[in-house]
Amino acid sequence: MTDLDQRPPPSRAGHALRRAAPALLVYAGVRALGLAVLAAWGAAAGKSPHTLLTARWDSLWYTRVAEHGYGWEVTLPDGSVHSNLAFFPLLPWLERLVATTGLSHADAGLVVSWVASLCAAAGIFAIADHLYGRRAGICAAALWAVLPVGIVQSMAYSESLFTALAAWSLYAVLRGRWVTAGLLASGAGLTRPVGAAVVAAIWAAAALQVVRERRAGAVRERRADARMLLGVVLAPLGAAGYVLWVGHRTGGGLLGYLDVQAGWGNGFDFGYAFARFVGEKFTSVPGALAGVGLIVGVALVVWLYVLGVRARQPLPLLVYCGIVVVLALCAAGYFGSKPRLLMPAFPLLLPVAVALARLRTSRSALVLGGVAVASAAYGAFWLHGSGPP
Repeated sequence: MTDLDQRPPPSRAGHALRRAAPALLVYAGVRALGLAVLAAWGAAAGKSPHTLLTARWDSLWYTRVAEHGYGWEVTLPDGSVHSNLAFFPLLPWLERLVATTGLSHADAGLVVSWVASLCAAAGIFAIADHLYGRRAGICAAALWAVLPVGIVQSMAYSESLFTALAAWSLYAVLRGRWVTAGLLASGAGLTRPVGAAVVAAIWAAAALQVVRERRAGAVRERRADARMLLGVVLAPLGAAGYVLWVGHRTGGGLLGYLDVQAGWGNGFDFGYAFARFVGEKFTSVPGALAGVGLIVGVALVVWLYVLGVRARQPLPLLVYCGIVVVLALCAAGYFGSKPRLLMPAFPLLLPVAVALARLRTSRSALVLGGVAVASAAYGAFWLHGSGPP
């Protein structure tokens, strides 16, 4: 027996990491390009890229929660109240944990986001690889990196953390690992309000499996039934726990969190405010061009979702993606942030990833490289603007 024969078999984790390595390298390269362009733009504009990534807009609110806890609010001249209770707690908790190493809370948020973005890219790769193969998985991770708003993945925001938890929860569902899926969904529910989309995906998958097995007359083991039930029960605990805590703290009961969001001007109006916002763009020629661009963007999102339906994506992905899209497009307020709110809807990218995977490697690399450059430039331009991403 040779030394080679005596080597232990490779672990599952090691095999999975080696399989995902090209996707993670491509993802990291794209994000490094975005940061390099941001740094060059900041040097020319006299602004600190570090400040743009860690100390503006939502990142400031998360840092304040990490440093001082909840209870801080700002009253605007129009009387509306912005409370930090609107921000879910998992990211601030992790910032506080990482800050025990000596980093500032702001820098800790950046570390959490960068690590989470890699985990999200790995999760997106894992889903696409599981459904369509390794090449599609690499393309899917790259597409998520080159989104026009991809720079947010490198900010101290919660989108990367949420997407990582959501992607791996959905992957666990696809592999029938119900308890893991429920725990990750609970974490997603502690990260952003749209965590409800992950919960709905798990519930839909469980319901579909029960229906299919009953029609087929299949008999399941009690342990398998118990695991599925436990996953279904665990999934909503994170979001429900925080929402109930906010309601108790504010005295608003079950609607307390909605009252907090209303203070920020947020709410669900079936897209009326957004449609009015788009319509108002057509009062001038420059505005009309922006209005057309918004309509085209919404049409593209809907078209990609329809492609996913036609491609028969698994039900959990369709349910999750559909809810993320509806909540992003049909919510009132902060219309400039809608592209960022759509970023976790990564199943929209799968049809494009499959199409790119069918091309020669040189052609798909050329397409993704060109889009990456454009995305890096747009991200730098966007963060140097006056409004929040």
